[in-house]
Amino acid sequence: MPGPLDGRVALVTGASKNIGRGMALEVAAAGAVTYVTARSLDGLRQTVAEIEAAGGTAVAVACDHTDDAQVEAVFDRIGDEQGRLDLVVNVASPDFSEMVGVPFWEIPFRHISACLDVGPRSDYVTSALAARLMIPQGSGLVINISSHGAEQHLLSVPYGVGKGAIDKLTRDTATELRTHGVSVVSLWPGLVLTEGLLSHAEVGPDGKRTLHGLDISFGETPRFNGKAVVALAADPEIATKSGGSFWSSRLAREYGFTEDDGHLPPEIDGIQTLMSADDIPDYWRGVERFVES
Repeated sequence: MPGPLDGRVALVTGASKNIGRGMALEVAAAGAVTYVTARSLDGLRQTVAEIEAAGGTAVAVACDHTDDAQVEAVFDRIGDEQGRLDLVVNVASPDFSEMVGVPFWEIPFRHISACLDVGPRSDYVTSALAARLMIPQGSGLVINISSHGAEQHLLSVPYGVGKGAIDKLTRDTATELRTHGVSVVSLWPGLVLTEGLLSHAEVGPDGKRTLHGLDISFGETPRFNGKAVVALAADPEIATKSGGSFWSSRLAREYGFTEDDGHLPPEIDGIQTLMSADDIPDYWRGVERFVES
């Protein structure tokens, strides 16, 4: 059966693990020739192996997205080998774990640099290079992975500053690209059940998984978010969404996709929509501080 992205060429950054891998798997399963990047080829080899085992086509390219020359080489390769580029998914990001719940004045300054370099700056570079390939063909889509931390306090101040900048990048690049037939959107996943997150979760006798006292059954898989990417890329009216930010769970209801087991994660705006402020475990109060106001 033909896939919704047959004949298209895609690039997914940060695709060696977690949400990036899930998105790459879904994009390739939908039929796109999928280039995947990460700093090391080690994790990318597993991503490519899973894609090829499912009948898809993927190309792994080692790339440090803080090195502009390496990023330019990736786009030169795509242009030389494929002659076109239809989709870029900007997933690459720094590790935020050391910042969670830490007051901004106690966070080492290297973290704000990381949240700006691998995020808004790296997304700016990939967007600019993608535009140079997409504008001549009069089509294309850039999806920036952001979060509601762009508008509400989430994880830490450096995290939110980076996500806010990503959403501003989305809006402004969409404005300049609109007349060229190229669209740009931000995607907001919910709590994503990554390998790292699940490795720290506890499983009770009833099979319920909790993390730092929170029932995480409302979480989303990486591939669920990959389905959101595919739905956006396959939408013939994507230009009407250009410049916007969209929750994966809301797109699922609009486009009709679900988790692989058929269930639909709840549509939430954060932990505070699941329980009262008094019931939120202490750790998660540090994750979403605005719930205390």
